[in-house]
Amino acid sequence: MTDNNTNINKYTITRYPKTNNQSLQAWSAADEYLLKEFDSLSLEKTKMTIFNDRFGFLTCHLHQFFPTIILNYKSQEKAIFQNLESNDLKFSDLNFTTPLEALPEQLDVAILRVPKSLDLFRMQLFQLSKSLDERGIVLASFMTKYFSPQILSIANEFFEKVEQSKAWKKSRVLILKNKKREKDISILHSIVFQNSIYQQYFGVFSAKNIDYASQFFIQHLKLKEGDQRVLDLASGNGVLSKAVQLQSPNCEIHLMDDSFLAIESSKLNLNPKNVFFHFSDSMEMFKDNFFDLVISNPPFHFEHETNIEVAVRLFHEVKRCLKNGGRFELVASRHLNFKTHLIKIFKEVNVVSENNKFIIYECF
Repeated sequence: MTDNNTNINKYTITRYPKTNNQSLQAWSAADEYLLKEFDSLSLEKTKMTIFNDRFGFLTCHLHQFFPTIILNYKSQEKAIFQNLESNDLKFSDLNFTTPLEALPEQLDVAILRVPKSLDLFRMQLFQLSKSLDERGIVLASFMTKYFSPQILSIANEFFEKVEQSKAWKKSRVLILKNKKREKDISILHSIVFQNSIYQQYFGVFSAKNIDYASQFFIQHLKLKEGDQRVLDLASGNGVLSKAVQLQSPNCEIHLMDDSFLAIESSKLNLNPKNVFFHFSDSMEMFKDNFFDLVISNPPFHFEHETNIEVAVRLFHEVKRCLKNGGRFELVASRHLNFKTHLIKIFKEVNVVSENNKFIIYECF
């Protein structure tokens, strides 16, 4: 193998969606370190899979090995396709799959960015322990500021040999070898809320309880007689949609989320009557003037990043898709000050309720 694989200038990698925040980059030193460590292995066989490659930096640089790419997010899929195309690399050389599909058997190497959700990390190592060749290797990187001893304890659940590299550019790589005998684990959380049990896959937002912003929103959510078609935007495990369904069983409900695992979780929690699920980061599939009501606990972070640009972009799409007389209700943390953005998009923005942590807005 040549050193070209570790040359970060070999391909031009850009973020999708675009950002005005100059501090947010399309890759980190942890991605670069993975390439360096992979290059040092000098593997003769390279049946490979890549996890958590948000923008395609790893996919493009390792394209020649025809890896299987695990797609957690629709925005991730679009970013990878965008960067493959801009660098004249073929989609057809790669295999794209979802987090719940079986991995290829007898993998030689897995390249993995440790996700913020260590439950998701555990799920991914569990899947790899079933699919790796007996001599297979996992390279898992992280920025040192996000290190937790739990990362090592999870790795030790599934591998006999867990080595940690020296720090390089404030990042480290774990080298995992000698997979342990397969064991079964559940990849679902069960959360009790308002006498119902909600299930969600590892890695979906708010793993231990229904997050408090959503709970506050549900306390104040009141449907009107004309609310016949509703969108739950950034729907997570579907708890807001369930609240709508309980109030109006015949209502047509659409759930949309950028996370594949979130959408699959919501399918476990809702009566499917008049319910439609959309794995998407954009509302482009919806017609103008389509919804009577849009509800949301909108995203403002992705992994370790905090960024409201995605949410603000979605607010513009909501405006297009609302019927005349329709409304947009959302809950947000006070510190985000979403009102300064909402008043630039909607004619009227009112506060429905607030406490010391959250504000519910109603927009027309």
